[in-house]
Amino acid sequence: MQPELVYAKGSPLEELEAQCRTIAHSDSTVLIMGDTGTGKEVFARLVHTASNFAAGPFVPVNCGAIPAELLESELFGVEKGAFTGAHATRKGRVAHADGGTLFLDEIGELPLQMQVKLLRVLQEKTYEPVGATTSVRATFRLVAATNRDLSTEVEAGRFRRDLFYRLHVCPMQLPALRDRPGDVEQLIQHYWQARNEQREIAPEAMKVLSRYAWPGNVRELQNLVERISVCVTATRIEVTHLPEHVRGQPSTAAKLSQPPPSRESGMRLVQPEDGGILSTPELSLPIDLPAYLRALEESYVDAALARAQGSRKAAAELLGLQRTTLVEKLRRWGREPAKGAREPTPASDTEGLAR
Repeated sequence: MQPELVYAKGSPLEELEAQCRTIAHSDSTVLIMGDTGTGKEVFARLVHTASNFAAGPFVPVNCGAIPAELLESELFGVEKGAFTGAHATRKGRVAHADGGTLFLDEIGELPLQMQVKLLRVLQEKTYEPVGATTSVRATFRLVAATNRDLSTEVEAGRFRRDLFYRLHVCPMQLPALRDRPGDVEQLIQHYWQARNEQREIAPEAMKVLSRYAWPGNVRELQNLVERISVCVTATRIEVTHLPEHVRGQPSTAAKLSQPPPSRESGMRLVQPEDGGILSTPELSLPIDLPAYLRALEESYVDAALARAQGSRKAAAELLGLQRTTLVEKLRRWGREPAKGAREPTPASDTEGLAR
């Protein structure tokens, strides 16, 4: 079955779907990163259906939903008599994924001990069921997903560096729904029609929905469509039928298109005479915190790029980041450095964005 991938023309997902279909023809490990509810499993299924493993099964495993003490037996299976209560041999998820795709969702939740065992499977293509004395050949394609920043988890000692590099072969970063507002109407109409709804959604209501920041991403949108369909009995969906938190939510797109936040919005960024970066905090509530933090982060990046005359490397040093981290942020935002910034000339400083 073809996964549901819904977006409008010109959406950032167009390029991501093309990327999926390109990497699907290899057997390389894929790491899908993105906020909760952005559709990581949808893209994982797309990789599977477009790959040479499509004839095999797609086996999803939520690493955060299985107790740590059961993870090894769930993944690798159990031999009869391996422990008290093991009355029969039972296959694990890896065996069930034979010839297909194993999807490890929320891999950032994997305990360190299991990270070691997974690394061995990926490197040696073999594993041992619990209680077994012989190895079993592993023939599956691994797709992993996480809503965590695994590079930060590595630095904090919560994720193995060698496993991170082994997973980070074909990385994909999914944008949050707030970063692709043009897709909102298409998604709403898709889920509205999937419920066999014939009622009209007023244009004003659709505008409000398109402006909403969607902190829960596509999953929140899908649940809201169901809520409106079930709970609203009117023959036409108006703005007044929308939840209060949706009607009162300021436009994320409008916030990001404005200059850096003013004192009224909680913080004003200034560029001192010596070229440094200062912030003057003032608390003011309520506030759309995700949009505010995004605008704040972009303001600092712009200021650093301007001071560094467009050099990614120098700007990253000012921000206390690795150059590759800054390059990835710029790529994820789908934008160029601050206006007026001179493009860096050294090849070593431009190759990150050229890839």
